[in-house]
Amino acid sequence: MKVLKFGGTSVANAENIRKVMSIVQDTPSPVVVVVSALGGVTDNLLLAANKAATHQNNYLQLLEELETTHLDTVRLLFPYDKQSSVISHIKQQFNHLETLLEGISLLGEITKRSSDKIVSYGELLSAYLISEFFISEGLDARYKDTRELIKTNSTFGKAVVDFSVTNTNIHYFFQSTKSSITIVPGFISSSFNGDTTTLGRGGSDYTAAIIANAVHAEALEIWTDVNGMYTANPKLVKQAKTIKHISYEEAMELSHFGAKVLYPPTIQPVLNAKIPIYIKNTFNPKNAGSCISENTNGKKSPISGISHIEDIALLTIEGSGMVGVPGISKRLFEVLSQHEISVVLITQASSEHSICLGVIQQEAIIAKEIIDTAFEYEISRGKIKPCLMESDLAIVALVGDRMKSHQGLSGKMFSALGKNNVNIRAIAQGASERNISTVIENKDVKKALNVLHERFFEDNIKQLNLYIMGAGNVGSIFLAQLHQQRSYLKETLKINIRVIAIASSKKMAFDSNGIDLSNWKETLLKGEETSLNAFFENVKKRNLRNSIFVDNTASEQVAQTYAWYLKNSIAVVTCNKIACASAYENYAHLKFLSRKYNAPFLFETNVGAGLPIIDTLKNLIASGDRVHKIQAVLSGSLNFVFNNFNETSSFKEVVSQAKEEGYTEPDPRIDLSGIDVARKILILARESGYPIEIEDIENHTFLPKESLETPSVESFIESLETHAVHFNQLYMAAKEEDKRLKYVATFKEGKASVGLQQIPKEHPFYNLEGKDNIVLFYTERYPDYPLLIKGAGAGAAVTASGIFADIIRTATS
Repeated sequence: MKVLKFGGTSVANAENIRKVMSIVQDTPSPVVVVVSALGGVTDNLLLAANKAATHQNNYLQLLEELETTHLDTVRLLFPYDKQSSVISHIKQQFNHLETLLEGISLLGEITKRSSDKIVSYGELLSAYLISEFFISEGLDARYKDTRELIKTNSTFGKAVVDFSVTNTNIHYFFQSTKSSITIVPGFISSSFNGDTTTLGRGGSDYTAAIIANAVHAEALEIWTDVNGMYTANPKLVKQAKTIKHISYEEAMELSHFGAKVLYPPTIQPVLNAKIPIYIKNTFNPKNAGSCISENTNGKKSPISGISHIEDIALLTIEGSGMVGVPGISKRLFEVLSQHEISVVLITQASSEHSICLGVIQQEAIIAKEIIDTAFEYEISRGKIKPCLMESDLAIVALVGDRMKSHQGLSGKMFSALGKNNVNIRAIAQGASERNISTVIENKDVKKALNVLHERFFEDNIKQLNLYIMGAGNVGSIFLAQLHQQRSYLKETLKINIRVIAIASSKKMAFDSNGIDLSNWKETLLKGEETSLNAFFENVKKRNLRNSIFVDNTASEQVAQTYAWYLKNSIAVVTCNKIACASAYENYAHLKFLSRKYNAPFLFETNVGAGLPIIDTLKNLIASGDRVHKIQAVLSGSLNFVFNNFNETSSFKEVVSQAKEEGYTEPDPRIDLSGIDVARKILILARESGYPIEIEDIENHTFLPKESLETPSVESFIESLETHAVHFNQLYMAAKEEDKRLKYVATFKEGKASVGLQQIPKEHPFYNLEGKDNIVLFYTERYPDYPLLIKGAGAGAAVTASGIFADIIRTATS
C-alpha cells in the first residue's frame, strides 16, 4: 500500500484534480489519498472568521465566494446528471459554516477551538468532492473522515496525537476496508471529547505520515507543485537543483528551517518504520523527484541543502548576574514554554554572560515582556540588563549529514557571506554537526542564499552582477566584448557575468535577470531618465551578490559616487581617472573603504588603457620593492598626434583625426593640456606610496595660453589652426636636432613633472609608434636597467579590454 498526499496547489481547480486522478490511477492499489483544502481556501476561511470576530459584515461575501469556488469546481468535474447530490452536500456544509461565523460575529471573538472547527471545512469539502468525483469516474473509491481515525489532546491549533489509539484505529479500518482507493482529509483530527482539532499548518503531510506508519506503507508520496526538495528555495535561487536523495535527518533539518515542501513533523512517524518519502510534482509526474530515506553517506558533497526562515527576532539577556548562577537557562526557557513560545535558535557565550535566542517575530514583543517580568528582580538590581530585542532578521542554515567529517565549512560559509557584506548577528551549530545556522538581516536573505549556493553547489562558478555607467564609445565596445566572451568565461574561467543595469547620460535600464546584450541599445532607449542617486539606490535595493559598479565615463559627478558603492561592499571598476587623481585624502579614503568593506577598487585603465601597468606596480610594491624613478609616455593620444604631425599634416588635422578615431577624450583639451598625463603620473606616484597632489606636478604645457582658455571644444580646435606657426616651430626644432617630440611624464623621489621633450635616437622613447605607451620603472631591484612596459595605450577597444580584465580580477580577489 502507498499513501499519496496532494497539497492545495495540486487540488486548486478542476483541471488539477483531473491530474490527481490520473496519478492515482497509475498507482497500484490499494492506495490512500490524503488531500488538502482547495488552493487558498484555508487562508480565506481564517480571514472570514477574523472578519466576523471584528464585526466586518463582508465576511459573508467572502463565504459566498468560497462556496462559488467549490460549486464551480463541481460543475466542471461532474456530468450534469451527477451534480445535484454533491452540490446539495456542499451547500449544506456552507450553511453550517455561516451559522458558525454568525456565532463568532455575535460573540465578537474567535477561539482556537472555533478556529479549528471552521478551517476543518476546507479539507472536509475537498476530500468529499474528490472522492465523489473519483466514484463518478468509475473508480473503486470511498471517503473516510480522519477525525474518526486520528485522536489527539485538546491543544487546538496544533494538537498532539495519541499514537497508541490512532494507530489502532487506522490499522483496523484499513484491515477491514475493501476499497482500492480511500480518500481522506488531511490536517484535521479530533480530541477524545469529540471536538475537531488540527495538526498545524502543513498538517496534511503529517496526516499522511501518520497513516503511512500505521498501515506499514510501502512508500509515502508528497505531491506538490515542484520537482522535489531543492538545494535552496528555487524562487530565490534560480540555480537551485533538485536533491535526488536525502536522509530523514537532513530533510528534517531543512524542513525545520523553511523548506516548505515538507511539514517538519511529517518525518518522525515514518522514520522508525524506515518508510521512504518521495516528494513529487503533480504537474510533472514523470520527474523522479526527491527520495527521503536512511542516511546516504556515499554522497560526494558534505552539504545537502541551504534553508532559511524569515521574520525572526533575536532576544538577548546578559549581565554579570548570570555568570556562575545555576538555573538561569531553566527559568528562561520554562517561562517561554509556559506561554507556548517556541525557540528556533539558541546560542550562549562560554562566559555565561549572555544568552541569545531566536523566536518568530510576531511573538517577539510578548516574549520580551515575559522575560523582563521573569527576571524583574535581577533587572532592578542591575545584575541583568533588560531583554534586548532585534527584529527583521532571518536564519540561514547549511544542512548535511557529512558536515562533521569536513573541515573548514564554517570558514567557507562566513567568508562567502562576509565578502558580500552580509552581516552575521548570531551563529549556532548543533552537536551533531548536521547544521550550521546564522542569523542575518531579512534584506540580505536572497543575496546570502545565492552566495552560499554558488559557493557549495555550483561547481565553483562565480556569478558577477554588473551595473554599467557609460554606454558611449568605450562602454559600447566593452558590452560587445562581454557579449562575445560570456560563454568562454563560464566554460573556461567558471565566471558567469550578468549585466543588471546600463546607463547613459540620458537613460538607464535595469533587469535583475540580466539585460540581453544582443539588443541592449533598444532596452536602454525604453529606460527611465538617468539619475545617479536613483541608480545607486536601485543597485542597493537589489542587493545582489558579487555586484560591480563599472564606470566607463569621464564624469566627475560619477566619480564622486564611488564611496557609496564601496561602503555597501560593491566593487568599483573604472577607467575614469578623476577619483584617483582627486585630493589625496579622497584617493586614500576610497582605498580604505575598499579594504574595510572587502570591495575591490580597480582602475588599471587609468594608466595605459589595457596595459598591466598599475597591476605590475602593485606587485612590485607588495613584494617589497621600492620605486625610485618613473619615466613614461602615458598619453596614447599625444603620442599618436606627434607621430603623425609633420610637414604635410597640420596640427589641427592630426588632433581632429585623433578625436574622431577615439584616441583622445571627448574634450581633447584634457589630453593636449597635459592634465591627463599629469593625472596618470600622479596615480603611479600614489600607487608607489607617495602622498602627492596634482598641484605638486610641474606641467610644462606646449599649448598657447589662448588655446588653453578657449570656452568650447570647437573653439579649441579652431585655435590650433590659428597658432599653426607655433606648432610647426616645435616640430622643426626637434627635426633639426634629429629628435622626435614626445610628451613625457617623470617622477623621481617624490617630485613629478610632465611636458613635451625632444627625444634622441638612442632613447627607448624614440621609436614609440602610433598610440603606444611606454613606462620605465627604476626600482631597488631594477636600478640601472628599468622594468619596461610597452604597448597600445589608447583607444576604446584596449580600454574596454582593460576594464574587462579588472572585472575578471574581482572574481579572484
